Amino acid sequence: MSQTVRTRPEGSRQALSEAYDTALLDLDGVVYAGGDAIAHAVDSLATARAGGMHLAYVTNNALRTPDAVAGHLTELGVPTVASDVITSAQAVARLISEQVPAGSRVLVIGGEGLRVALRERGLEPVDSAEDEPVAVVQGYGGPDLTWSRFAEACYAIARGVPWFASNTDLTIPGARGIAPGNGAAVEVVRIATGAEPQVAGKPLPPMHRETILRTGADRPLVVGDRLDTDIEGAFNGEVDSLLVLTGVTDGAQLLAAPPQHRPTYVDADLRGMLTGQPEVVEAGDGFRCGGWTATAGGDALELTGEGEALDGLRALCAAAWTAAGEGVCELDGGKALARLGL
Repeated sequence: MSQTVRTRPEGSRQALSEAYDTALLDLDGVVYAGGDAIAHAVDSLATARAGGMHLAYVTNNALRTPDAVAGHLTELGVPTVASDVITSAQAVARLISEQVPAGSRVLVIGGEGLRVALRERGLEPVDSAEDEPVAVVQGYGGPDLTWSRFAEACYAIARGVPWFASNTDLTIPGARGIAPGNGAAVEVVRIATGAEPQVAGKPLPPMHRETILRTGADRPLVVGDRLDTDIEGAFNGEVDSLLVLTGVTDGAQLLAAPPQHRPTYVDADLRGMLTGQPEVVEAGDGFRCGGWTATAGGDALELTGEGEALDGLRALCAAAWTAAGEGVCELDGGKALARLGL
């Protein structure tokens, strides 16, 4: 894919909820964490919806069904129906259905979300390698997924059965912190078998295709907290993205982002959907946003001025990404970020 290398966050005179017809929102770390709503999420989503923006929830978590996710969101105060939810389970089920005959048995290493998605595609979920499956599918199964399930996957894969994974996120945010995600479980099976799965979830094309097919979005905005799934998925789909800092990504990771991980916009939380975005402009040998100016020094990023911390971060992004070009910025941004409290 040939794309212009992004060297700074973009500005927007319009509120993002007006500039885009559909928000493709990640869930964990964006709308909720550990089951509880993130600050400002419920009110921000209500305001965006009232203004005419279509809200769709796109998650790599294959554990829960769209009905269960919609029910949870509704309980949190975000009225949602199942058709508003797109999961990596749905994406991987479609991927499998395109490669095996209708009615085929598929060995499931994961939760109910995978089973429902497979049945939707006319496939039969099974639990054992002895059930003669024609494919193995692995998705997040929650913290209580037992070691014996990984063994079943290995037995089938060793016999030549093709292996699919809903996603490969190594971590998942929760109420107590960052926990192992499906990607960590996939690594267990990969190490044991030497096999490589076909992966459907963000940031890969099957998930983007599933999302567009189910939402019909014309001008979507991807909203996420992860650079390597949400933002890279938007990059691969050639659509704009908003990174919110309520999940796993911190300032240092953002400054070091390679081109495919650089979001169109950066904001603190979902309130950023409801506002315009400040412009980052060249200022001498640096970049200015609001009251801050950032420059790339000999071995560090430098920041002068005062004002909103997020404006300083946006200016730093411009200095770091411009210095890095198509690579990764190796300049030390620690002191500059500390000054912003980030």
